[in-house]
Amino acid sequence: MAKKLVVKLTANFERNLADIELFLTEADSPQAYDGLLDELIDIVIPNLKRFPGMGRPFMNRAVGSVEATNALAALRVKLAALIADPDALREYVMDNYLVLYALIDENIYLLSIKHHRQLSFNFEAHWRL
Repeated sequence: MAKKLVVKLTANFERNLADIELFLTEADSPQAYDGLLDELIDIVIPNLKRFPGMGRPFMNRAVGSVEATNALAALRVKLAALIADPDALREYVMDNYLVLYALIDENIYLLSIKHHRQLSFNFEAHWRL
């Protein structure tokens, strides 16, 4: 029998959730945060446990600038020091959010969650899984 995958929230993911909760509370929309948590617990996490490779590989993103090309090259070097498979870093697309996660051994690390309108992930915070 195959081992069960374990989903782990990183400190950065938890900070992202706290920021989202604060923003939605200040916008008088705490029910939207509750809906996000429900979607994570009821849909996203079970989907990732069952189909961990379902997210698109992050490193396959098209880049449109020299800066982004250089940043992606630097990220490849850092990622190679942690894991052999660059496709382990993946994106899960939700209705309004994008989740960055990594599949490492029997663990799925939820690294970051951002609203689609936010432009990028802060990778420096992820190196402390």
